[in-house]
Amino acid sequence: MLPVFERAHPDDVRPRAALDAARVFVAGAARSRLQRVTSLDAHRAAREATDEAARLAARACGDAASAAYLHPIARATQVGHVLRATASEARIAELLAGEAAAAEVLASASSRAGAVVRDVLSRYPAAPAGRSRVARLMSELDASLR
Repeated sequence: MLPVFERAHPDDVRPRAALDAARVFVAGAARSRLQRVTSLDAHRAAREATDEAARLAARACGDAASAAYLHPIARATQVGHVLRATASEARIAELLAGEAAAAEVLASASSRAGAVVRDVLSRYPAAPAGRSRVARLMSELDASLR
């Protein structure tokens, strides 16, 4: 998704920095200020984006960095830390290629999700359907994983 943002905003490095910070965490480093700051910066880039696809791509990058801060309080909003980036990817696919492309993204993500993802999701209430298309896609993905 990063290329979608970078095509629209080639000089804005904030979403890329958030992905880099997420990779540091995934590689085994302790979560740190790096993930928090770059996540917030990527979300700011999303708010400043000029179109929906670029906005969603930047937000997904921020979500990747903020996933390090998933906490055990059982609120449905926490599900977004796990699934919103994929729901955003599905919406971007839908914008670029139609509803079938979104369904394909969700099906692929569901088939790739392992036991750990499903176990983490089981600790939280189901994602609410919400009003936005991304929220509805996230709810659909959540239902397929439970």
